[in-house]
Amino acid sequence: MEEELTIDKIKGKTIKGVVALTGRTFILQAVALVATFFLTVFLSPEEYGMFFLVSAIINFFAYFSDIGLAAALIQKKEALTPEELKTTFTIQQILVITLIAIILMLSPVIKNWYNLSDDAAYLIYALAVSLFLSSLKTIPSVILERKLDFNKLIIPQIIETILFYSVVVYMAWKGFGIQSFTVAVLVRGFSGLFIMYYLQPWRMGFDLSGQSLKKLLKFGLPYQTNTFLAVFKDDGITAILGSILGPLGVGYLAWAQKWANAPLRFFMDQVIKVTFPAYSRLQNEPQELSKALTRSIFFICLFVFPTLLGLIIIAPALTQIIPKYEKWQPALLALSLISTNTFFAAITTPLTNFLNAIGKIKITFRLMIMWTVLTWILVPALSIKYGVNGAAAGYAFVGLSSLIAIYIAHKYIKIDFWTALGKPIIAAAFMGITIYLLQIQLPRSVTSLIFTIILGILVYAGSIFFLVGQSILNDFKKIVQNLK
Repeated sequence: MEEELTIDKIKGKTIKGVVALTGRTFILQAVALVATFFLTVFLSPEEYGMFFLVSAIINFFAYFSDIGLAAALIQKKEALTPEELKTTFTIQQILVITLIAIILMLSPVIKNWYNLSDDAAYLIYALAVSLFLSSLKTIPSVILERKLDFNKLIIPQIIETILFYSVVVYMAWKGFGIQSFTVAVLVRGFSGLFIMYYLQPWRMGFDLSGQSLKKLLKFGLPYQTNTFLAVFKDDGITAILGSILGPLGVGYLAWAQKWANAPLRFFMDQVIKVTFPAYSRLQNEPQELSKALTRSIFFICLFVFPTLLGLIIIAPALTQIIPKYEKWQPALLALSLISTNTFFAAITTPLTNFLNAIGKIKITFRLMIMWTVLTWILVPALSIKYGVNGAAAGYAFVGLSSLIAIYIAHKYIKIDFWTALGKPIIAAAFMGITIYLLQIQLPRSVTSLIFTIILGILVYAGSIFFLVGQSILNDFKKIVQNLK
């Protein structure tokens, strides 16, 4: 039987979940960013771009391993039944095994089309195996998310990430190139599977309940269609760009996207993961939903905006100060352009997450169609004419279209945009002007860079406290109490 969650319990578990996932994210992103730095030193832009390209191709295929049943289980108001769990597991395994067979058959075609090396072909096989291992974790993950038990859910993710990056960085340092990713992917897949079932045991079973499947597909199919559009928009376009820009161009674009999206991975993903099941449980409480959504957007923007702006300003200095990092200078303009998309994603992702949670899946479906069409029209066209920077400009224009999503979401729920967006934007702008002027005056050195970053943090913190007041301290006190 599932635990009955009251509004107070949902609030408490949501805050604890955000704290747990925030802690996890800081650990994982710290590991990932340090590892990425070393990888971009040890690997050439072509090798880095090849991994990014192959991963995008597999992620595109991976969409077809699910039809939204896992999301339907999480979103479901009533308690889950054994038949629903077993039916979801059975359908998913049929899809995954079929998909892996297709990948294996098409791998020679993929290799020839992108002129991939033999090592890259082995990486395709490793990612296919990893896809199967990941599918076996779905039901235990759903159970933990339904219980809002994110303290356990984060453990496999932490161990997987540490093992993956430890292996890949060590092997890249030893000169194994693409083979480093192949071994690391397999280590990550097997370790995560074992730990997940240790923390949340579930006896695998097979069933095909037509009644359960029909109920789950009502939400699952539209949800998965949205997921397909997101995959088609992002990973699908990367596969196309591989034939336009080549591995070198994709490597530059991957570097820019990696760092531009880092603030979202640090500060947004954990909030989205927790608030989706929480919003689902609060569907009949519009006032509580309004407050929760406003606070979610505020805290995401509170951290994303200054981090993103600071990164854009100090990135040129980083490529000059860090040894062997000057090779990434051609991607600096792309970093700034793609950051426009990141800025709007910090706002629109919580909004589409909210719409999904309350069952407005058709609205997010139309929005995803709009973003997908714009991406597939603008990004390839501009990349053909202007190369890597053209592709980045295409992403920036797509980001600007998110204003439509903000307008639509505001019709369904009241959002205090001045609190959620206005105050973080003003504080971040003041910080940005300060560190930009400071950089002009100071010499390019590690000491100057550290001083600039520290001063920027202090300026931003002071500006936010001036704009928001004592309430921001009270919020952080609550977070610390839940952390304890």
